[in-house]
Amino acid sequence: MSRMSKHLGTSGGGRQREARGPGVKFRTSFSNTIYDVMCAKGWTETSSETDWDIHWAEREWVFEVFDGMHLESHQRLNHFRNAKEICRKDLLIKNLKKRRRQLEKEGSYEEATQYDFFPVTFNLPREYALFVEEFKRQGGLWIMKPIGSAQGKGIFLFSKLSEISEWRTDYRYKPGQSKEKEADAYVVQRYIDNPYLVGGKKFDLRLYVVVTSYSPLNVWIYRSGFARFTNARYNSDVSDITNNFMHLTNVAIQKTAEDYDKRTGGKWDLRRLKLHMISQFGQETTDAVFWEMQMIIIRSLLSAQGVMINDKHCFELYGYDIMIDDTLKPWLIEVNASPSLSANTQEDYVMKCEMLNDVLDIVDVEGRLRGDEEHVGGFDLVYENGFVDMDPKHRGWSSYLGSAIDRGGGKSKGKTKRTAEATGEVGGAEGKVGEKDKQRYKALDTYSKFLQNAADKAKSGGFAK
Repeated sequence: MSRMSKHLGTSGGGRQREARGPGVKFRTSFSNTIYDVMCAKGWTETSSETDWDIHWAEREWVFEVFDGMHLESHQRLNHFRNAKEICRKDLLIKNLKKRRRQLEKEGSYEEATQYDFFPVTFNLPREYALFVEEFKRQGGLWIMKPIGSAQGKGIFLFSKLSEISEWRTDYRYKPGQSKEKEADAYVVQRYIDNPYLVGGKKFDLRLYVVVTSYSPLNVWIYRSGFARFTNARYNSDVSDITNNFMHLTNVAIQKTAEDYDKRTGGKWDLRRLKLHMISQFGQETTDAVFWEMQMIIIRSLLSAQGVMINDKHCFELYGYDIMIDDTLKPWLIEVNASPSLSANTQEDYVMKCEMLNDVLDIVDVEGRLRGDEEHVGGFDLVYENGFVDMDPKHRGWSSYLGSAIDRGGGKSKGKTKRTAEATGEVGGAEGKVGEKDKQRYKALDTYSKFLQNAADKAKSGGFAK
């Protein structure tokens, strides 16, 4: 496969598209960080339904409008048509289980055993009888989640079947009723009641992933992200299972606590967590945890690859939620196709602006990339129809996750030094960059002005739009 074909900024024939420069037109209904980033790039907002270069749309727009319109070759959209295959809780589990069975059928038993990173899960009401059978065999603490909700809405924990008897007997869930009387289905999962704690508090991780193509599968993972902590210290006493400030990490829930820390937003950035874990467990163990998280991301995307409707106009920014238990095993909690882009602290605002600016650089509507980049801003290409090797200078680490992001002026976002030397694009033993490459890197390096704008915005208190 041509290295040029993995970016959205290249044509199917492998030639770079003509740069659109400051004439880029964007459309979005959001008024938060993504809007700020597009404006900071000097792009022009348009309300036209058809005349735009990039549309950062809500998922509902894709469901209602996308199938009925024709996109020009240069237009880019931030969702695939059936993103729900990996982002709706029941469909995610369905695809993960299907992938595991497929690997077993193919005789890839060792790889099949790696698909153990999601809790025991049943879809209700369809699999209620199976769930009851498992519950009577194992018991324990379980968690119920509406399949289509977000921000912790409708989630509750239980330890006895009698605690969901009202849900089970409610007329809305009886088969054969009219659609008007049916409520959202649920997934029920075995609750991870032994989370790894920091300062006695439970947390989960929000990681950012960009998929530019499902056929072939091309995956970029952002080095940063954050840990979201509960407001209350954790304990596994069943008498406290209704305390959402102890059990649910969603910011929408935690920020309603009386003693919520508005300064930090109850968050650590990913690098801070990684350094904390290194101090506690050592580099080798911590590296293994972060490698497993990266593999969870790749394996989950592979599970949905066969059912996703690929479209050259589309890309997707996913928000992965992962939890680590006290044995340091990472668990996939869910995947969000519309991760929150609003910010609740200055640090959060700048992080999300930087991340989104990098996403738009990968999408490359301006036609600036060469097409062979493995690093763009804080994103690293980890899968390009196969695994991508790490740069040799990062020996000792298996994943870039949690690494520092160098936003210095001379940083190459293109080929690694090893690749460039092999093709004669970096001269001599000193590894000096040629004049032609300097001009290209200068064109790519848009951050100085952008970061200043973001910092000014944060200081003025405009970060929490």
